[in-house]
Amino acid sequence: MSNPFAAFFPVKLELRAVPSRNMAYFSPVLALALTLFFGALLFLALGKNPLSGLQVFLLEPLKTRSSISELLLKTTPLVLCALGLSICYRANVWNIGAEGQLIAGGIAAGSTVLMFDNSAHLLPGGMVLLLASLAGIAGGALWAGITALLRDRFNANEILVSLMLTYIAQLLLMYMVNGPLKDPHGMNFPQSRVFSSEFLLPVLFAGSRLHIGFAVMLVATAVMTVFVYRSFAGYRLTVGGLAPLAARYAGFSSRRALWTSLLISGGFAGIAGAFEVTGPIGQVLPSISPGYGFAAIIVAFVGRLNPIGSIFGGLILSLFYLGGEMAQSRLGLPSAITGLFQGMLLFLLLACDTLINYRLRWLKPAANAHTA
Repeated sequence: MSNPFAAFFPVKLELRAVPSRNMAYFSPVLALALTLFFGALLFLALGKNPLSGLQVFLLEPLKTRSSISELLLKTTPLVLCALGLSICYRANVWNIGAEGQLIAGGIAAGSTVLMFDNSAHLLPGGMVLLLASLAGIAGGALWAGITALLRDRFNANEILVSLMLTYIAQLLLMYMVNGPLKDPHGMNFPQSRVFSSEFLLPVLFAGSRLHIGFAVMLVATAVMTVFVYRSFAGYRLTVGGLAPLAARYAGFSSRRALWTSLLISGGFAGIAGAFEVTGPIGQVLPSISPGYGFAAIIVAFVGRLNPIGSIFGGLILSLFYLGGEMAQSRLGLPSAITGLFQGMLLFLLLACDTLINYRLRWLKPAANAHTA
């Protein structure tokens, strides 16, 4: 990489011949350590004790069984979205719209529950939850399919399309909770009716909100691990992302990779949205997600695009969410503290990856053009 500031900083980044694979997996750990260091400096700049701030941010959410269950609860949608995004990024398809796909899945799932949640009770609760989950998958996949269609037919940039569709999904959600799904007895609040208890996901432990979606997430992680590392379809997607020319020579379809990766990604984000509305929320609200779809991008890269690694990344990001809430209530810090830690982690992860793949080389001084 050339250095445009060579006159002031006589160094350049030179690509390493054989980047260290062990260092590639150590990079998230180093980035996390640096995030905590700069986070301590941030607390100090805000007039807080750095050690006390980090304790509230990182340790308080892990002290009780209830807080740990909340940590795992937030990990579920993050990991589900990250599983799909990892498939996209492996195939060199840059889906940035998991948040919109999650919202679309939540709308579809919530609409399905409300259709059956009436006095007639045409179907048992378990069957309705299954239909709602399938509707969530279909809704998320359909929303991601719009991106695939525009990229396939018109060569539209999937980064911009998927991102802009997120804002359309948010506006669609606002329309639904103010229109077709609005609770007629909700005192004009933009929200749907609260779902009956039998149409909510069963919890895994009494006294907690951790629902069966967490177990589904673990199973999905195992399935995606086999898909990525032990299936021909996963190998085909990975080769298409790493070496498009080689994949084309081998007869692998880039068009199939585009559709497959985006539909899988949208399906995972959609079921994450379905689990949110039928789980901890219990109704359709204007804010189904606090940004899980965007945070899942960081989760995927912290996890090295590895399904099992996504669990590690999901735990870290969900800890940031809970730590941010603790910092607001106990330290009086603004809610933006969560976004600051997420941004620092991503920035430092990219910096660590750059230094792993490249090395700094000092430029030799230019020869003196004047002769004696």
